[in-house]
Amino acid sequence: MFERRLLKNLDWLLLAAALALALYGLAMVYSASFTNRALTGGDALYFVKRQAAFLAAGLLGAAVLAYVDYNSLARLHRLIYLAVIAGLMAVVLRGSSAGGAARWIGAGAMRFQPSEFAKLGLVITLAALLARRVGAVRRPATTAVALLHIALPAALIALQPDLGTALVLVALWFAMLFVAGARKLHLAAVAVAMLALFAGGWELGALRPYQKARLARFINPSADPLGTGYHIIQSKIAVGSGRVWGKGYLHGTQSHLHFIPAQHTDFIFTIVGEELGFAGAICLLALYLFVLWRALRIMDRADDALGMLLAAGVVTALAAQVFVNIGMTVNIMPITGLPLPFFSYGGSALVTNMMEAGLLLGIGMRRQRIRF
Repeated sequence: MFERRLLKNLDWLLLAAALALALYGLAMVYSASFTNRALTGGDALYFVKRQAAFLAAGLLGAAVLAYVDYNSLARLHRLIYLAVIAGLMAVVLRGSSAGGAARWIGAGAMRFQPSEFAKLGLVITLAALLARRVGAVRRPATTAVALLHIALPAALIALQPDLGTALVLVALWFAMLFVAGARKLHLAAVAVAMLALFAGGWELGALRPYQKARLARFINPSADPLGTGYHIIQSKIAVGSGRVWGKGYLHGTQSHLHFIPAQHTDFIFTIVGEELGFAGAICLLALYLFVLWRALRIMDRADDALGMLLAAGVVTALAAQVFVNIGMTVNIMPITGLPLPFFSYGGSALVTNMMEAGLLLGIGMRRQRIRF
């Protein structure tokens, strides 16, 4: 049962910051898409209206996760894990493609991306696993079991192929094991093994040719300016041309002349940089830092190990996506298909991000249990 007295611990500032990011994103989605008739079909508000509907659904999901005690969610860990695997298997077997990757199931307006929901699902299930083994977390067996827990979904996501999301899962695995108290030697050994596996996959051809090309062009994008280096070059031009104050909202030239691919989704930060300049980018980063600070505060004040681990997983997933997404637009990270949390256009991503915020709010509200 939900106690109204828990509302006194609701982190209104975190909720307000998450909403501010989503509304900021709505404004930039409009700017990125309103001139592109090929995508909008002549309706300048097409993507804005859909994103607003996704935001409403996300707020409902956030309310549900804030309302439900996270211990009840943890008790459903087996069912949640099976749902994650089933969704990812459905993508591999019958997923619909876009941009060379099969990441969606469903059709038309009913399509959704299981890998986005998998991030949240695996945070919950891995936290439940580690919380049950908190007394044995320094044993090699616990590290091995936790690694097996994340390996299958990460492999299924990599097969889509979606290497960026798979790497986010790896990042949250390391962070949650570290917070749980796993031995650093075990984590280092896993890191070395993963690097060796990646090197072997590179040499044996396990990576797709375009994935290798993206990594190579990350180092030298000018080597193929009209091919694999195109995204990076146009993105850097757009961000750099905004200078301090930008060219003005709705007045970006690179974006409105459609030089930047995926500018309303993965490359939406370029619109901020071009139109609002350094000032707009700093405001966006400040909002993200504020959300992460409030989330870390909730993690630090969590009532139990489960709450702390859940918050750690959400913080890591959000921080990794922000770093990778913005990093790829300014050429400090390779290009991956990761959206900017709360900001990029996309229903599955936005709903998941709001649900993650709801989970954090629920943990924060229950930091002082009502006991009798």
